[in-house]
Amino acid sequence: MPYSNNPMQLEPDPGDEETAAPAEAPAGPVASDDPDPAPAPAAPETPRQDVPGLEDRVIRALKSVYDPEIPVDIYELGLVYDLAVDEATRTVHVKMTLTSPACPVAGSLPGEVQQRVEGVAGVERAEVEIVWDPAWNPGMMSEAARLELGFF
Repeated sequence: MPYSNNPMQLEPDPGDEETAAPAEAPAGPVASDDPDPAPAPAAPETPRQDVPGLEDRVIRALKSVYDPEIPVDIYELGLVYDLAVDEATRTVHVKMTLTSPACPVAGSLPGEVQQRVEGVAGVERAEVEIVWDPAWNPGMMSEAARLELGFF
């Protein structure tokens, strides 16, 4: 096997076709004569971190419902006491109250909440339970709601 004249080189002489190593494949895309090359295999799908979960989507729906007398949504007002999302049965249970038993939308607001929640992708059924204990008070509002209404 012929070697280079360089005593420091331990590799076979690159000019020797018998012992020359095969050329490495070029990096990057290679031009092909095939007009319709096979597509590269898809990378394994990883869950997207920016897609909200079902509970987050339900909260977003609740934040789209407003008490007509107050310019703040029912979630920020603190009217929603509990939210139970069962992803297995795709059922959502909303336990909420109203600002007062004499609230003018007492007959329609629970139905609107149910419709909005059932309109969320992934929800099959929504149940809305109106409770009066504990009684709602302005201290139940979020900081954002208090700012909006000038309670500071």
